Amino acid sequence: MVSIYNFQQYRHVEPPGWKLNWAWKGKEVIWSMQGAEATEQGNCTEFKESTLPHCCEKEPFIVDLLPGTNYNAQTQNCCKGGVLSSMKQDPSKYVATFQMAVGGSGTNSQFKMPENFKLGVPGYSCGGAVKVEPSRYTTDGGRRWTQALGNHFQNFTTFSMTIV
Repeated sequence: MVSIYNFQQYRHVEPPGWKLNWAWKGKEVIWSMQGAEATEQGNCTEFKESTLPHCCEKEPFIVDLLPGTNYNAQTQNCCKGGVLSSMKQDPSKYVATFQMAVGGSGTNSQFKMPENFKLGVPGYSCGGAVKVEPSRYTTDGGRRWTQALGNHFQNFTTFSMTIV
């Protein structure tokens, strides 16, 4: 699950919205997505299965889905066309989320954290990915805790301004 928060007090992310980009260090591919989509599928010719990955790009560009997207393709806080309110002005619309299933391509691919994150919005810059503990969520009315599978990292993107 990927969450994008706009912690700015008064600066909105206006149309055309955010366009998240990063570079895979290994041979990762995005098998499926909900709440967002890659702008290009890329070259997936190495896959012979009947189901191709959602995106095979080494540097994918991810965009939010548009309002009115089918319910089965949505996640909570998605589908605003990449537009985010500021945290102070509308706390219900300052976050965007999407979910993706990432896996390796090839026979011996080990997941490596992506690098070179960019939000695609002027004035925002992103730091490097940092490994964090996996998310946990409750099932069975709080009697059982389940841990999210896979590798977990977070990245902080901040607004910066240069005055000349």
